[in-house]
Amino acid sequence: MSHLPSPPQKHKGEHKGHGLPRGSERGSSSRDKDRSVTVSSTVPMPVGGKGSRTSCSPSTLQKVPNRLINEKSPYLLQHAYNPVDWYPWGQEAFDKARKENKPIFLSVGYSTCHWCHMMEEESFQNEEIGRLLSEDFVSVKVDREERPDVDKVYMTFVQATSSGGGWPMNVWLTPNLQPFVGGTYFPPEDGLTRVGFRTVLLRIREQWKQNKTTLLENSQRVTTALLARSEISMGDRQVPPSAATMNSRCFQQLDEGYDEEYGGFAEAPKFPTPVILNFLFSYWLSHRLTQDGSRAQQMALHTLKMMANGGIRDHVGQISGDEFYSDVAKGILQYVARNLSHRSGGFYSAEDADSPPERGMRPKEGAFYVWTVKEVQQLLPEPVLGATEPLTSGQLLMKHYGLTEAGNISPSQDPKGELQGQNVLTVRYSLELTAARFGLDVDAVRTLLNTGLEKLFQARKHRPKPHLDSKMLAAWNGLMVSGYAVTGAVLGLERLITCAINGAKFLKRHMFDVARGRLMRTCYAGPGGTVEHSNPPCWGFLEDYAFVVRGLLDLYEASQESSWLEWALRLQDTQDRLFWDTRGGGYFCSEAELGAGLPLRLKDDQDGAEPSANSVSAHNLLRLHGFTGHKDWMDKCVCLLTAFSERMRRVPVALPEMVRALSAHQQTLKQIVICGDPQAKDTKALLQCVHSIYIPNKVLILANGDPSSFLSRQLPFLSTLRRLEDRATAYVCENQACSMPITEPNELRKLLHQ
Repeated sequence: MSHLPSPPQKHKGEHKGHGLPRGSERGSSSRDKDRSVTVSSTVPMPVGGKGSRTSCSPSTLQKVPNRLINEKSPYLLQHAYNPVDWYPWGQEAFDKARKENKPIFLSVGYSTCHWCHMMEEESFQNEEIGRLLSEDFVSVKVDREERPDVDKVYMTFVQATSSGGGWPMNVWLTPNLQPFVGGTYFPPEDGLTRVGFRTVLLRIREQWKQNKTTLLENSQRVTTALLARSEISMGDRQVPPSAATMNSRCFQQLDEGYDEEYGGFAEAPKFPTPVILNFLFSYWLSHRLTQDGSRAQQMALHTLKMMANGGIRDHVGQISGDEFYSDVAKGILQYVARNLSHRSGGFYSAEDADSPPERGMRPKEGAFYVWTVKEVQQLLPEPVLGATEPLTSGQLLMKHYGLTEAGNISPSQDPKGELQGQNVLTVRYSLELTAARFGLDVDAVRTLLNTGLEKLFQARKHRPKPHLDSKMLAAWNGLMVSGYAVTGAVLGLERLITCAINGAKFLKRHMFDVARGRLMRTCYAGPGGTVEHSNPPCWGFLEDYAFVVRGLLDLYEASQESSWLEWALRLQDTQDRLFWDTRGGGYFCSEAELGAGLPLRLKDDQDGAEPSANSVSAHNLLRLHGFTGHKDWMDKCVCLLTAFSERMRRVPVALPEMVRALSAHQQTLKQIVICGDPQAKDTKALLQCVHSIYIPNKVLILANGDPSSFLSRQLPFLSTLRRLEDRATAYVCENQACSMPITEPNELRKLLHQ
């Protein structure tokens, strides 16, 4: 196994390695990671880069669709008219490869990926390349969001044999699905420092003919090594590591990698990582009287503020005068409701990074969201009265949001030069500084900016909208149910809780097979607001169960409707049956039957842009034990944390969400019980008191006095708790002992702050 003896020099735009281990590689934005990598003892392969885009003449495009036209995935349908004999992932493709003794070319991406679009346009629409792929390989297209198991297995190979990974991911496999060469984006033709995709195909074709035995041997050797390296098991360990030690080491690693200027961690490009922020807030709570606790809070809040002020937030679509952080949270959910919601309550996957600047034009990255100085000046020409110098509304907005004639996007972030003269709205100054700069009142500036943003918003409605990936994933819908439920509960906004309820109803109606008791991974928006499914259906993976269970637990605490808790328990039982490793502990990412044929069956060991499903499951098991008292779930949680002990000890910052679960396990979970009528004002006041306080290690239970209720059957001690003087009454229970009854929200707040 060998790499190039002297790798080509890096070029502009290439993503460099993170200080945090693979911290951003589980998610991707329009600026996808783009390292091409290789593993072969006989095929010298290039490190690919972002090549210049070459246009394909419309006359060269094949008008007859390939077999991807029968798929539901928006990503696969984007490739349905390529002059490539594409197959979806499945037995038909594997049988063809074995029968014809051809290597499999596996290309993995997703429909809103900028560099996936680039490679599709440059290479997969190319007639000659299409002929090579069709004649000498069995070419398979995979939507990574439909098949995260396939993506994870081969991304593990790419990352293990190179210094990075990303999408598009391109891997060459033996007919038995073992990888032997892999990379990410390849330019179509050779460059000064890169070998093009066409050349790569020709070399692999030749090596398969001349040195196939060596390739197969190397592939088997690499697969065996990956299998040993990826094993996560309890081994001889009996207990998980010390939470205090893991917390301290995780905090120190984050502190060392913190970006003091822009917030976030390590180098750009950075991706939002809620798991890190959750860890920092939990660390602050348990260390709030120390310097490290204050530092943790400062890092988290500064990162949130910098993200909210920056271009990652759609300032034009978020207008509100509420308190800063709650305003941002509500604005995000407003965007989701407006752009990413199905009429029946489900949530779509994503909007594209690319869109045409004007109708009929070629799509460009970020076109829908960027502005030129000229556009803003034309839309906002009104003079601002009372300013200390001549000033228009447009000039005020451009100053506050950092717009310039040349554009405010760094050339290093725009290797194609598509964004010259364009600006992303980014808050450069506080309202107070902007007001002082022009001698204006702060409230007047706020009003002028909001009015200007509204005009930009209305003008933007006339632009071509980005492509919408209308695929709906159970896992991501579970995350959205959590987001709406928790935000609605904390802010006391019933309309947000209603959105969460509608999302959960959608999951149960369209993504749950009642007869089998199983979740489906995907469904798709059909014509006229209908919902469609693939045939046969794609069944749920571990993350689907873990994220939906979390969403249902959060929804129960927000709505106090026990039916959601009951469904969460049933789904957890199914998750345990399908994914639990009875020998080594922890959960596999996919069930054995669904992943048959893949060379690896993995356990996700990375909290990145999304939390690891095992980390989420550890929290779920603790909470379910708190809601039911079932010892089996506590035992599973201990086994899971023990199985991941070595990973946490070695790199705790790779699993901040699991370190939080470890802390919750080794502390005492609070069972906060509110006895009362769920519709009564005094009950709602106590519930809102609990929601308004940050208590990550708790379960919130409503006891309505009915001994036959679901929760009373799970936790018999609930029937011993009484209302005091017929008023809603709270009890805080720990270690099978409960506090004295509390009827006043202020008294409850004091107790919970102790």
